[in-house]
Amino acid sequence: MNEENIDGTNGCSKVRTGTQNEAALLALMEKTGYNMVQENGQRKFGGPPPGWEGPPPPRGCEVFVGKIPRDMYEDELVPVFERAGKIYEFRLMMEFSGENRGYAFVMYTTKEEAQLAIRILNNYEIRPGKFIGVCVSLDNCRLFIGAIPKEKKKEEILDEMKKVTEGVVDVIVYPSATDKTKNRGFAFVEYESHRAAAMARRKLIPGTFQLWGHTIQVDWADPEKEVDEETMQRVKVLYVRNLMISTTEETIKAEFNKFKPGAVERVKKLRDYAFVHFFNREDAVAAMSVMNGKCIDGASIEVTLAKPVNKENTWRQHLNGQISPNSENLIVFANKEESHPKTLGKPPTLQARLNGQHSPSPPEIERCTYPFFPGTKLTPISMYSLKSNHFNSAVMHLDYYCNKNNWAPPEYYLYSATSQDGKVLLVYKIVIPAIANGSQSYFMPDKLCTTLEDAKELAAQFTLLHLGPF
Repeated sequence: MNEENIDGTNGCSKVRTGTQNEAALLALMEKTGYNMVQENGQRKFGGPPPGWEGPPPPRGCEVFVGKIPRDMYEDELVPVFERAGKIYEFRLMMEFSGENRGYAFVMYTTKEEAQLAIRILNNYEIRPGKFIGVCVSLDNCRLFIGAIPKEKKKEEILDEMKKVTEGVVDVIVYPSATDKTKNRGFAFVEYESHRAAAMARRKLIPGTFQLWGHTIQVDWADPEKEVDEETMQRVKVLYVRNLMISTTEETIKAEFNKFKPGAVERVKKLRDYAFVHFFNREDAVAAMSVMNGKCIDGASIEVTLAKPVNKENTWRQHLNGQISPNSENLIVFANKEESHPKTLGKPPTLQARLNGQHSPSPPEIERCTYPFFPGTKLTPISMYSLKSNHFNSAVMHLDYYCNKNNWAPPEYYLYSATSQDGKVLLVYKIVIPAIANGSQSYFMPDKLCTTLEDAKELAAQFTLLHLGPF
């Protein structure tokens, strides 16, 4: 490895007294046999390691590491992460100054090693008083494409995307809830790799690229949640999509009971999707195989296993600043607009209005207005096609969270009590139907409010903090 590989990009200054840092890194390379190369603001250790044969490890083998002390480098970090297993590649993000940027990506050779790293190294005290955060990192291979003409079929969208971008694997199109012959105005495009998706996103810049004469919206899709195999092996709830709005829960239950009478415990339906709960997992799996693609009330349904809540609660860590600009699976609440024509005054946060309530909450989003010029084109969209940073309340975040997990919406139950001075105090209990039969059957904060709005917001905030990351 030559000198510029160690120093930094474009001749940036050395840190940790230069020769001391260089010597430590050279000693690590000599000991492990790994190569180290710096490019594009990151320093790669390995990828592949010495003697590696075959393709790189599959998705799910990489973890994201945040809150790394800025003066800590591979000679200290690599031995820590080697405790969980063999490292395929260690990528440390670097500043121009030569310091690290506070985060890194570690790819192991197996998913099991990555999961072990999360278990044993998340919140690990890497230096006195300095705790790192470790969570799964997934290369996002899916783009969200909005403002698509609603009459376009999946085959047409797939053909068009293959013409204008490379590496397209599949297109996911959802039919309209009210008219199954039309799409919902958006689609998800799956690419063969994160690089292919990134190149496509760069090419399809909104405002400069059109499909079928329409200006489209392009952004990263929220990555699908990865649930470990052991947890999925216990799931006995099916997610049923593409139902008719008119189809009733009774009809769904009867249809799914046809292959084995009495197998269905209950059904929860909202608009055009539903959750079918079974008494036994074996019956749920068998029903999924039998019912997927069947017609109910004239609609061809899609049936999959419902994904349960991820118990790895990294939501708090994200609120504490463990955000990676290269890791789209981490939610970013901050408003990304660099300037606003007109900014409104911010209302006091819920935290300030609730006396003594100290639960973490998303940072306040800057609210602003823009002039509505005559002739401005408006495009109907679903709130679920937006990003989470468009929502400023915990109530909306919770609804969005449930939708992204393919769950039915949260159910709110209002209760009241009387304070010592005679005031009516309010509190909401929230039930998440998709997990209501689990260990946590409902969520209720330990504080009461004097207004209905505050009670609902507090209950939603409390629930989000206990559910886990988006």
